[in-house]
Amino acid sequence: MNSDIRLLIVDSNSSSRGEIRQAAVSQGYSTDEAADGIAALKLFRRNDYDAVIMDTDLPELDGRNVCRQIRKVSDVPILFVSERKSEQEKLCAFEIGADDFIVKPFFAREVLARVKVFLYRTGTQAKTTPSKISFNGLLIDTVSREVKVDDRTVSLTPKEYDLLFFLSQNPNKAYSREALLNEIWGYCFTGSDRTIDTHIRSLRDNIKPYDTYIITVWGFGYKFVA
Repeated sequence: MNSDIRLLIVDSNSSSRGEIRQAAVSQGYSTDEAADGIAALKLFRRNDYDAVIMDTDLPELDGRNVCRQIRKVSDVPILFVSERKSEQEKLCAFEIGADDFIVKPFFAREVLARVKVFLYRTGTQAKTTPSKISFNGLLIDTVSREVKVDDRTVSLTPKEYDLLFFLSQNPNKAYSREALLNEIWGYCFTGSDRTIDTHIRSLRDNIKPYDTYIITVWGFGYKFVA
């Protein structure tokens, strides 16, 4: 998850765009929106996007033609979201260069989960992780998954380690509880988002006096500020 990742959301229905935008923002992505095909192409030509989420049926210029134009200059992942369900429609979408086809009504979290898969495949979210990360007396060994506080090894659960590692690798960025659950536990997790609070509380206790690096964003979630 990274605010450097930028998505283009194209749908004539503002409600559909809003659902996807909200899910994307909760994942830390930035977004642009277009309500028709011509506006979408103008935005695409002016900006760099990591993925395009687009309805097939658009005013001015339909999604298939937008996809064809994009494919002339870019291999950016394109995910169609459409009310059309026929096998022929899906085959046509793939033939013109779409990477995925999702039938409406959709779950925004599913759409973003599929986007995430393509981002990993294209290397957009891949990072070169150093073997050791340090913040003053707080040391994270990414090979052994050990954490030291002033040269003293502390015992963290796997989820506590994952939270610390993820937040520390995305400093100064606020993440909602839902976003952290999706990132650390995965989209299949069905428990309460207050699970995050419990793990953050325990993590802070274990890394004192460096617990002040993990800041509560009231009413939203958490961020790491060293």
